[in-house]
Amino acid sequence: MILDPDVETRSWEEQLVRDDASYRAQLGYLLSRSVFYREKLRAAGVESPADAGGLVEIAALPLTEKAEIRATTSSENPIGTHLCAGTSELVRIYSTSGTTGTPSYVPLTARDLDDWVTGSARSYAASGVEAGQRIVSTYNAGPFVAGAALESFERVGLCHIPIGTGHTARVIKAIDLLRPEAAVLTPSYAAYLVEWVEEHGLDLRGSSVERVLVAGEPGGGEPALRAMLEQGWGAKVTEAMGIGDIGISLWGECEEQDGMHLGARGFVHPELVDPDTGETLPFEDGASGELVLTHLRHQAAPLLRFRTRDHVRVKTSPCPCGRTAPRVRCVGRTDDLLIVRGVNVFPTAVREVVGEFVPRVSGNVLVRPLSRGVKQDPPLPVSVELARGEAADEALADAIRDRLRDVLVVQTRVELVPWASLQRSEWKAKLVEHRP
Repeated sequence: MILDPDVETRSWEEQLVRDDASYRAQLGYLLSRSVFYREKLRAAGVESPADAGGLVEIAALPLTEKAEIRATTSSENPIGTHLCAGTSELVRIYSTSGTTGTPSYVPLTARDLDDWVTGSARSYAASGVEAGQRIVSTYNAGPFVAGAALESFERVGLCHIPIGTGHTARVIKAIDLLRPEAAVLTPSYAAYLVEWVEEHGLDLRGSSVERVLVAGEPGGGEPALRAMLEQGWGAKVTEAMGIGDIGISLWGECEEQDGMHLGARGFVHPELVDPDTGETLPFEDGASGELVLTHLRHQAAPLLRFRTRDHVRVKTSPCPCGRTAPRVRCVGRTDDLLIVRGVNVFPTAVREVVGEFVPRVSGNVLVRPLSRGVKQDPPLPVSVELARGEAADEALADAIRDRLRDVLVVQTRVELVPWASLQRSEWKAKLVEHRP
């Protein structure tokens, strides 16, 4: 289902023309209302929107780091000096999950919230869910921005069954009794449920769930993990991705399973930069780099050229579904990146390679760097969990080590650990553990 066909099938060239006008207006708004951006842009020689030009010149403007925003917060202004809207204009204030540091507060006006829900609804509708169907959710949204994502299910026309994490038996019981056609959860929790039902003599493959929508962390697009989830659930798996400071479920994968479409088109503008230098890279088919996003019509606390720290691969080739927005696949987080003798290694990439050895391994891994910091000396220690009933085998460890070297060009020391010895998660998986 294409929820908003006039927008989602509009040519990308026409979209950029429309976005250019929105971008110029957003710049004027920032200069007039944002203390943070007024100072930042003036330091870059921008006194008015005319000085900055349009979207084609956006790369000339400075990038925004999350640490910069956080540095402007205080007890008097806990949101930060990028806040543009007055107290009476705000209808909601969320928190980010704080995965990479102290939680940040994310304020929204009524229009901001509606834009968030609109873009998220497009992203989730791309998965193939339809009005009138039921969906069970396992997000403990609470104060986090994921709470707004749940509102998008109503926009699609779904009957929403909220359960939350920490209630695994209740999730399975709801699926059994209420027979939802879809479930939304993190990839880690989706994998955990596959193991849980097996241990309890149950089988998700015979359930009513036809679609599993995963979000909240990278991994749903990894071929081995996706295959394991689809086999364990007996359902099609698609993924979505949002950026807490920018918006919820900005990207959503369609049934072609070939990358996530930009559902928030018209609300944000995507760029690609080199994660090391910050230099702009062409946003074109096959390109990869760090995703940078700019609000186009945000009111409460707009962000300009915000570094998401998500490393993505871009696809712009035509999609049979008819949506024309560019697509991305998240490779990993650049702040999780390790550099082993000059080679960039994402823990998610390690998991993806190890996943090729399922069913002899469970697919769970833990990278255990010997020192703090990004740079590591080889060999990089990697714990690989064996499948249930599988015995440690030196030849298997050697095969995994050789495959990691061939694919990622990195020397590792692979340790095979027993089934269920690596911690499972009902939220986001922990892939890196620095040894004391």
